[in-house]
Amino acid sequence: MRRRLIWTVAATVSMVLLAMLVPMAVLVRSYDLEDRLSRASLEVQGTETVVSGQDKGAVSVYLDRLNRRDDGVRTTVLYPDGTAIGPNPGEDERVAEARTTGRARVDDVDDGAQILVPVALGGSSGLPAQTPVVRVDVREAQFPSDLHLAWIVLALLGTTLLAGAVLLADRLGRSFVRPIHDLAVAARSLGDPAGPRTVEVDGPPEVHELATALNRLVERVELLLERERENVADLSHRLRTPVTALRLGIEALDDPADRTRLGADLDRLQQTVDVVVREARRSQREGVAPRSDALPVLAGRTRYWLVLAEDQGRPVEVDLDDGPGPRVRASVEDLEALADVLVDNVFSHTPPEAPLHVTLHADADAVTYVVEDGGPGVPEGDDPVGRGTSGSGSTGLGLAIAARTAEAAAGTLRVDRSPGLGGTRVTVVLR
Repeated sequence: MRRRLIWTVAATVSMVLLAMLVPMAVLVRSYDLEDRLSRASLEVQGTETVVSGQDKGAVSVYLDRLNRRDDGVRTTVLYPDGTAIGPNPGEDERVAEARTTGRARVDDVDDGAQILVPVALGGSSGLPAQTPVVRVDVREAQFPSDLHLAWIVLALLGTTLLAGAVLLADRLGRSFVRPIHDLAVAARSLGDPAGPRTVEVDGPPEVHELATALNRLVERVELLLERERENVADLSHRLRTPVTALRLGIEALDDPADRTRLGADLDRLQQTVDVVVREARRSQREGVAPRSDALPVLAGRTRYWLVLAEDQGRPVEVDLDDGPGPRVRASVEDLEALADVLVDNVFSHTPPEAPLHVTLHADADAVTYVVEDGGPGVPEGDDPVGRGTSGSGSTGLGLAIAARTAEAAAGTLRVDRSPGLGGTRVTVVLR
């Protein structure tokens, strides 16, 4: 927005300046030419006085002194006998017409203007054949001159006005954009585990209104989250008493087999309740938008599983980037669970002699984690990522959880056949 405003103001001011300064420059050029023509007319009068004395030597001295000035004006006297005194000899039809008619004239030429003045000699009764003609050539001003100085002043004035307009547009755009940027920064920080903070920005009334609406929204969301946490905590507290009573009742059973079976079921129920409570409190621990450095977490969990591979004698090849990489939108616990699921699947569904290859690389905006094995591969027609489905006797939840972690990080999880090992290849991209 700020850049667009600057470009818009610059284009508008440039068009206005061109519409004003170009005609003004042409007008100044016309004024300069008219002024020089006026001065040349005065010089013609002096030249007429010298020429009317019929002394060509005096005319030559006078014109030599007159044409010595570097003002773009050159005076030449053309006599009827073909004699020319001055820097521009030679006659044309305009000179002949001025001598014949006995009238002065001013003509526009390619590089300025030309003044022709016939001079009646004393005692000649003004016969055209004996009339010399004074020709004054007024050329365009050569650099440097007062005309070019005026053009430079106009150019500097236009540049100053354009720079001032752009600077003003930049300041004005900053007064609009900076409050919106501050509001965006505050909005991005609302998911921090430290909790929300009140958004305070300066700027136009519309931005203040937006900040007020955002503060009200944050307060409402925080209230709803707090009520959810309280309800989950209350649920955990309420379930504790009946679960304890059930456990006491199970321990009082006479049949050991029933006691063991029911006790295991009750333990799974207790674990399920703990998982539900823990998941409900995740946002309180990690924030609404958790972020973590994926490289050290995934590399650490991969090395953790290498100990089991050594105990089995399984061939293992790893290529891990350990340096700091981009932070991904996933918590440390989710990343550890993802690595555990992918590597554990290899140990659970392939023989010990099946090789394992793990690759972990990162670029500017993504982390790629690849786990390959030399096992039998994915069964035909099986959807390994489908939640609760598996063709290998497992619950089918592992890869579904890993896929959910990848999707939450704006990434992908792809399962296909490893071209090098022949087994399963799982590729996870976290952004």
